[in-house]
Amino acid sequence: MSSFYTKFRDEIAAGGATDNQSEQKNNSATTFVTSAVVLGLLAWLGVKNPWSLVFVAGLIVSVFLHEVGHFVTARRSGMKVTQFYMGMGPRVFSFQRGEVEFGLRALPVGAFVRIVGMNNLDECDPQDEPRTYRQQSYPKRMLVITAGSLMHLLIAIVLFVGIYATAGRYGDTGELFIYGAPAADSPAEKIGLREGDQILAVDNQEISSRRELIVAIVANKPGDTVSVQYLRDGQSQIEQVVLAANPANPQVAFLGVASDSYRYVRQNVFNSVRFGLVDVARTARDSVGGLFVVLNPKNIFSNVVADEPDMMTRPTTVVGASQVGGEIGRSDGLKGVLILLASVNIFVGVFNLVPLLPFDGGHAAIATYERLRSRRGKVYRADVGKMIPVATTVVVLLVMLMFAGLYLDITSPLG
Repeated sequence: MSSFYTKFRDEIAAGGATDNQSEQKNNSATTFVTSAVVLGLLAWLGVKNPWSLVFVAGLIVSVFLHEVGHFVTARRSGMKVTQFYMGMGPRVFSFQRGEVEFGLRALPVGAFVRIVGMNNLDECDPQDEPRTYRQQSYPKRMLVITAGSLMHLLIAIVLFVGIYATAGRYGDTGELFIYGAPAADSPAEKIGLREGDQILAVDNQEISSRRELIVAIVANKPGDTVSVQYLRDGQSQIEQVVLAANPANPQVAFLGVASDSYRYVRQNVFNSVRFGLVDVARTARDSVGGLFVVLNPKNIFSNVVADEPDMMTRPTTVVGASQVGGEIGRSDGLKGVLILLASVNIFVGVFNLVPLLPFDGGHAAIATYERLRSRRGKVYRADVGKMIPVATTVVVLLVMLMFAGLYLDITSPLG
């Protein structure tokens, strides 16, 4: 047990695996079984809902780019990088290129880049000391440790801007269109309204949103006659219609159409960049508030025991996110999936900056604390060993969060 805790402590402090497996041979059985399971799951996901597979593939690419951010900035800053792994847990396979070991591990729950000498607990060869993370300047350390989250924000900006400039940005257009066929035997059906018609006015009152249409209709009584002006194929038409009684409430007037003024509108390059930056900032702000919900043990427990979990506060995993991505893909196609992926990237980037180990934000907090405590040329080094109990608590909370989310994703699918 003590050896396990020592290994656990060392890996939290180092931000990745501390063992050197470069001289060990790949286990062909482990490689085959893991590959078969992962490929089988991806194939099943692709058959069940191809859009879910697209979303999961996007997440994998995002995680890879997160680690690329750490890897590139560390190497450019003169730090020694020894490992670049996708996945956690037992090693599936690896290969050596120069001083870096690249590979894949069995559990698809993250990835890591191993930079030597992260703090006082992270032992390394004395000749590598000048290239350790802890020996670099504060700006270099902050750049390297936040590079993963910055990469997530960059991914989100690229996705938002690209989608807005090509497929459009979803929002209120001020133009109300009918979608779907009118209700059977409804006043709308009797005057020939159909999907794609744009409602312009009711009794000369201009209509630009669904709410305005509802208000204009319910201002009348069942049996009243109103004029409905609409646009079809570029031609404006006006029809007189006798309103019926709403089936759900006979006292309320009823027209019988479903309508919406929201849709994707293609933006020019300037607006795409402007809206992209605004939406990244807004989503990041909301993500900060969401952290207090996600990491609240009381919220986790209440959702697990609830008969109907709260869709807005329940924990979820990549399983639930892929369910949502699949449903969005069915309704909005690739643009909807990519927008969801952009939002998830922002949340992950913010989540990873929580100022506690084992998050990147924990290492950033240590670097900042050391910088503030250093005086008159004397470098201060924090005793990371004192932070391990808190880091252990965080890991336990994350494990609880993962299992609770997986349980809810299976028993109460988000899709």
